[in-house]
Amino acid sequence: MAKASFHKNQRVFVKPVGTWALIERVVPQWAKGVEEPIKVTYDCGLGREFVADELQTEELASTRDITGNTDQWRLIRGQNKWHSAEECAHHPFPGTYPIVVTSERDWGGWRVPSAEYDLDPMKVESQARIIAHSITMVDLLRKITDYAEESPGNLPNQLMDLVGRAREVVRQLEN
Repeated sequence: MAKASFHKNQRVFVKPVGTWALIERVVPQWAKGVEEPIKVTYDCGLGREFVADELQTEELASTRDITGNTDQWRLIRGQNKWHSAEECAHHPFPGTYPIVVTSERDWGGWRVPSAEYDLDPMKVESQARIIAHSITMVDLLRKITDYAEESPGNLPNQLMDLVGRAREVVRQLEN
């Protein structure tokens, strides 16, 4: 049985074509007497339908969280229930809004109310990208501070000041 991996209006990278596209239609293929579709393909408006293995999500980051666990924080697109794509054509991704998913399943994480998104969609899109990559940034700060502790004499004073700030940020996040 097949389940849909992507949804309508989700922005995906189409590997065989080498370009980004929006999924226009999710096309399940049904068999008589079977409760679930046997295959799901996606119409991206590029001349043919693609299977899930040929598509890649917009943001996918496998990272280590503050406690050292491996999690996948990723940015997905939710369908806007209150406005059609035509009504919000000025949004960066019309008809959708960003959701940062912090669990293996596509739930749990960060969402923004639609009224707030309508006020400043570019700001919310930027916030979503920052949140989705925050674990990666914290990991980078840790690696920089670890390197500075291993070889303190090899770094210039200006860089040591930045390492001190990085160490303080990591300390605040871990408490």
